[in-house]
Amino acid sequence: MKKHLLLSTILSLSLVSAAFAAPHPKTGEELADNQTYNYWMLDAVKSLDPQIASSVEDSDVIKSLFEGLYTEDTNGGLVPAGALEYTLSDDKTTYTFKLRPESKWSNGDPVVAGDYVYAWQRLADPATASEYAWYMELMQVVNASEIIAGTKPVADLGVKAVDDYTLEVKILAPLPYFPKMLTHSSTFPNHKPTIDAKGADWTKPENLVGNGAYLLKEHIVGEKVVMEKSPTYWDAANVIMSPVNALTVNDENAALTRYQAGELDRTTVPAGQYPRLSQEFPAEAISTPYSCSYTYIFNLAEGKGNEALKDLRVRQALSYALDRDIIVNNILQGGQKPAYNWTHWAMNGFTMPTIDYAGWTQDERDAKAVALLAEAGFGPDNPLKITLNYNTSEAHQKIAVAVQQLWKQKLGVELTPNNYEWKVHTDKMTAGDFEMARYAWCADYNEASTFLDLFASYSGNNNGKYSNAEYDTLLKDAKTMDDPNPNYTAAEGLLAADMPMIPIYHYAKVDMIKPDIKGLPENNVMQSWYAKDLYRVKQ
Repeated sequence: MKKHLLLSTILSLSLVSAAFAAPHPKTGEELADNQTYNYWMLDAVKSLDPQIASSVEDSDVIKSLFEGLYTEDTNGGLVPAGALEYTLSDDKTTYTFKLRPESKWSNGDPVVAGDYVYAWQRLADPATASEYAWYMELMQVVNASEIIAGTKPVADLGVKAVDDYTLEVKILAPLPYFPKMLTHSSTFPNHKPTIDAKGADWTKPENLVGNGAYLLKEHIVGEKVVMEKSPTYWDAANVIMSPVNALTVNDENAALTRYQAGELDRTTVPAGQYPRLSQEFPAEAISTPYSCSYTYIFNLAEGKGNEALKDLRVRQALSYALDRDIIVNNILQGGQKPAYNWTHWAMNGFTMPTIDYAGWTQDERDAKAVALLAEAGFGPDNPLKITLNYNTSEAHQKIAVAVQQLWKQKLGVELTPNNYEWKVHTDKMTAGDFEMARYAWCADYNEASTFLDLFASYSGNNNGKYSNAEYDTLLKDAKTMDDPNPNYTAAEGLLAADMPMIPIYHYAKVDMIKPDIKGLPENNVMQSWYAKDLYRVKQ
């Protein structure tokens, strides 16, 4: 019953979408009458609060409801949004942003520099308990570390409103990629009067005040998010796609069926189906590099997890015996690459370290794995028993089952996979309630540190609690280096040696996209997209 009601809603939304007789204002292409966009999400949105959200899917919605200082074009270049321009001090540690005076909140209030100051202070404030508080530290904003640690007040954060339309940010040392970091949703401004008045309910459709291109009209958790064009957005005249509907479908095959029935305009390609779909629908099945890495992380926290996994030999054995070629070539089949390191291979300027086991044959890796596990005291008479948590997805399940079989056949390991819905899965990781967990990280900006900082001891997303003082030093020193890439390569070498996780594969974005949808990223490894840039052409 619920499925039929949802379809009726979608069809109704399609009927009320604006009719466009005029050509596209920038490209001149003839626009379709129907400008509704329905796209797939695997998991329910956990939060629409820019300073609380931590997933890619949450961020994709937030980028429609809010807008930061900059966005990205389809090639990954920075585009002025809330900011028109910036100046940089001679010592390269003070950024002064001139804000766009026509930017407004959806209630008509002007967007001013104080709204950014409030949001950034809120992100760093321990009372907010944001998983992304550490992002302020990565940006090297003055006093961020001390505020997060609770030793300084939020008012000391190195950001201030010089006047309503001038925002000043002070950082600790030159950071060449600092402007790139400002496309991240955690840096978006917030409307303090709304949060003060509505409290925890401020992100509900009837309460949310945003400054983005869209208004939140409906949010049924685990089912759909409905957004419509905002009349107060500064560039509303060039926003074409409306309404925009994000639909949660936990089964990739069900989502594909709905795509083929015309209910979705974009969805993922289920594991193993890209070769067939690219043959049958060459204009719709698309695979491009995507800056995300897939891994199994170990819980190394003291007093938590499985003590056997605290033994490096055990972690190495499990990694060596995991045949990545089977995962990529037999299960996924969508252009993904096997991974023996953490940072995605396509990151700007990144140099891959020499990782010895990556050059071995799988037979050599298997033999070494058997020897290491035996050294650690595990074998036929004492099998290693571990659990793996993963979130609901056919691909995650297939990979977990394959790994379970590989480890059983090669090492006698007894692996118990535990499937949880996304919110439960992430809550367990945050609480340290796991032995080994499926995890993936997608770059926040196009630079290797976005991956490597995750495993720093001070990272708010270091759920496995890996800690290596040398690793931390490499990353901290990299922040002030003219060329940090040698440190990034060295840090990857330490991850390969310490094995706090098992790298499995580097992503490709493998989607089915209706051919009349235009404006999605073409050459941007970040795959950042904005509904305001989308449009449907007449066919």
